Amino acid sequence: MKTLNLKSMIAMLSAVSLAAIAPLFLGVSPAAAQPVGMSGSYVGAGISAGVTSHNGEDGQFGGNVQGRFDLPLAPVSVRGALLFGGDAVSIVPSVTADLPIAPNTNLYAGVGYSFVTDEGSLTQLGNRNSVVLSAGAETAVARNIVIYGDVKLGIDAFRNSSDSAVALQLGAAYRF
Repeated sequence: MKTLNLKSMIAMLSAVSLAAIAPLFLGVSPAAAQPVGMSGSYVGAGISAGVTSHNGEDGQFGGNVQGRFDLPLAPVSVRGALLFGGDAVSIVPSVTADLPIAPNTNLYAGVGYSFVTDEGSLTQLGNRNSVVLSAGAETAVARNIVIYGDVKLGIDAFRNSSDSAVALQLGAAYRF
């Protein structure tokens, strides 16, 4: 991945993260300043595309299984994702700050870690364990149905290189 693209991606993730956590530090009451976003936990599945090529190998395409555990007393969620379809699987636990932007809709940004099941084998998020930044959106389209999409940036995600990996996820989930 080119340095310019990496800097742009980090700037975008930083801006979303700042917007998500700013109300916590500004003393703004969430009920007065923000719409009620989407609450609840969910588990879902969808597609995942690694959009970074490395050493002549194209990005990987496959699927994802993602989950969100809502912490109702804080604008924070614990999330997990499995990205599969490459030569190995990336297991990505993370913590995100959730920003309600409309009824039943949130933006989120956070940090996690990608554990590659077979280091050296290619996944959507590179071929070695790495720190992951994520940003995404989720919306409830029916009482128990959620559509989600996010981008994950694996920092220093390739062996013998300092290159980063970018993966895009899109899916549908059951909310409970």
